[in-house]
Amino acid sequence: MTEASMVIVGGGKAGARAAIAFRENAWKGPVTLISDEALAPYDRPPLSKAAIMEDAEPQPTYLLDDGMMASLEVNFLRGSAVTAIDRSAKTVVLADGKKIPYDRLLIATGAEPRRLSQAGAERALLLRDLADSIKIRSEFIGGKSVAIIGGGFIGLELAASAAKRGCRVTIIEAQPRILMRGVPPEIAARIAARHAEAGVAILTSAVITEIGPDRVLLSDGRQIPADILIAGIGAAPRVKLAESAGLALDNGIACNTYLQTSDPHIFAVGDCCSFPHPIFGNERLRLEAWRNASDQASVAVENMLGGHRPYDAVPWFWTDQYELNLQIAGLPQRGISTVERVPREGAMILCHLDGTGRLVGASGIGPGNSIARDIRLLEMLIGKMAFPDPAALADPSFQLKSLLKP
Repeated sequence: MTEASMVIVGGGKAGARAAIAFRENAWKGPVTLISDEALAPYDRPPLSKAAIMEDAEPQPTYLLDDGMMASLEVNFLRGSAVTAIDRSAKTVVLADGKKIPYDRLLIATGAEPRRLSQAGAERALLLRDLADSIKIRSEFIGGKSVAIIGGGFIGLELAASAAKRGCRVTIIEAQPRILMRGVPPEIAARIAARHAEAGVAILTSAVITEIGPDRVLLSDGRQIPADILIAGIGAAPRVKLAESAGLALDNGIACNTYLQTSDPHIFAVGDCCSFPHPIFGNERLRLEAWRNASDQASVAVENMLGGHRPYDAVPWFWTDQYELNLQIAGLPQRGISTVERVPREGAMILCHLDGTGRLVGASGIGPGNSIARDIRLLEMLIGKMAFPDPAALADPSFQLKSLLKP
């Protein structure tokens, strides 16, 4: 090929957004999107919720359909696994032996669910793609017992879905509480209480000693019924391709603040990569979040086309648990002190300040969209590295927007 080519490996949110971003940035050359799935890129957050709960047979919510890719002139290779990157020749090698040349390469391979290690773990269902969601949906039949290993976001979302479909649900968590990573205990307790209202049993500090064909045995002798077993113990970045190519790794594919890997011609985005965050003292982060994947793809594409834009978006995450909406902005775990803000009855926002009084995180929970506006404003203040008056944060009548004025 004589014309420079942009190649994207990974057909998830980050890969789809990158394909669009190349054209938004007026790139006229070839763009190739390679996905190991047969489907065009589709949205994944509904897989643990709407795809299981809706009456109709679940259908993918496409991020890029065939018509859109045709109009963008994106060469989409579906059901194609990339087995190697030849950095010297600047090609990616497909499972069928075909080689695709690149001038710049974007790795957006995401993460994959961690698997249980105990004997009998092979019967545990995992959730990564639409086929997994359809399988889990078919198993969630009223009256069946469902044991979910892991009290993180995916496990809790699936527990809520199973409970709504009439299953008897138990969450088995090895840590002292659910949502140990990045969620304050006050909010985790609120979510646990709501699950208890729905009839979900949550067992914490629980150690599994054996997985049987219809139950899980714990170290204290308890036997948990499990017609259906689901593993929700987190996700591992998919780095095998990068590792085989000799790229630097550090909790994922190691990128600089421009999302460039140790090879200047290769970039990485989304769940598979880590990067130093300039707002948080260049602490190296790896973020498993829908919006992060999208935002990183836009920045990486700019830099692949010659830009020099650091990635400094404030981390943000959300989940729905029954009627409750949880949102987290920034890094709450960096907070030394906490200021509570109650925007309305039934809603709560915790503002996390570091030792200097700087706002570094915001965590909120409430029905519907009751926390959305304030969390968005607090997210903007985190991005500005603001030092807000704690009294103002605590006063729900105080307009947070005024703190954003120069």
